[in-house]
Amino acid sequence: MSDHQSDTRPELPFNALPPMVVAIALVLGGIELVFQLGTLGLIGGADAVGWRIAAMEDYGFFDVIFEAMRAQGQWPLEHLLRFLSYAFIHYSFTHALMVLVFILALGKMVGETFGNLAVLVIFAVATVAGSLVYGLAVNTQVQLVGAYPAAYGFVGAYTFILWIGLGRMQESRIRAFTLIGFLMGLQLVFGLMFGGTPDWIADLSGFVAGFVTAALLVPGAFGRIVARLRAR
Repeated sequence: MSDHQSDTRPELPFNALPPMVVAIALVLGGIELVFQLGTLGLIGGADAVGWRIAAMEDYGFFDVIFEAMRAQGQWPLEHLLRFLSYAFIHYSFTHALMVLVFILALGKMVGETFGNLAVLVIFAVATVAGSLVYGLAVNTQVQLVGAYPAAYGFVGAYTFILWIGLGRMQESRIRAFTLIGFLMGLQLVFGLMFGGTPDWIADLSGFVAGFVTAALLVPGAFGRIVARLRAR
C-alpha cells in the first residue's frame, strides 16, 4: 500500500476522541451494560435484577442524607462519595445513552481545546456542583442519579469556547448560550407535559460549573468576563 493510500484511510471514531472522554464513556457505558445484562438474567442470577435499585440506594445522592449530615455536623466518607458517585448510576438504558451522546459529542471539543486533564476536572467539578446545589436548593425525597450535571458541565465548557470565539469574531456572544437555552426550554416543556422533577437545578448548576471551570483554565479569561459584565 502506498503512503498516499495509508494517509487517506478513515480514522476510527474512538481514535478521534480524547482518551479521557473515551475512558469516561467506557466507565459509564460499562456500568449500564452490567445492569442490562443483569436485568436480562445473563449474569448474576436472580439477584442481578435488583442491582440497579441497590446501586441507586447505595450511591445515589439523597437530599435527606445531606440534610442529616448538615444537622449532625458529621460527614461520613461513604455519604460524601455520593456527591460524585451518583453520576455513575442511571435510571435506564435510555437515560444513560443520552448522557453518553452529550459527553462524546461535547467532550471531544472540550478535550481538544483544554486537554485530557481538563475533561476529568470539568466532569468532577460539574458533578459535585450539581449535587451540592441540588441539596442546598431543594427539599425533596427524589434522589439524584445520572451524569446529566456532568454532561451539562461539558455544555458549559463548550459554551465558553463559543463565547470566546464569537467575541474574537466581533459577533454577538449571546449566541453562545443558544444550546443551553434550548436544553432548558426542552426540560421545561417535558416538565409541563409529564411532570417535572427538581433535577434541572443540578443540570443548570453543572452548566455554570463547566463554564466557570473552562474560564479558569484560560489565563486571564475569567477576569475579562467579570470586567465585561461590570461594564454593562
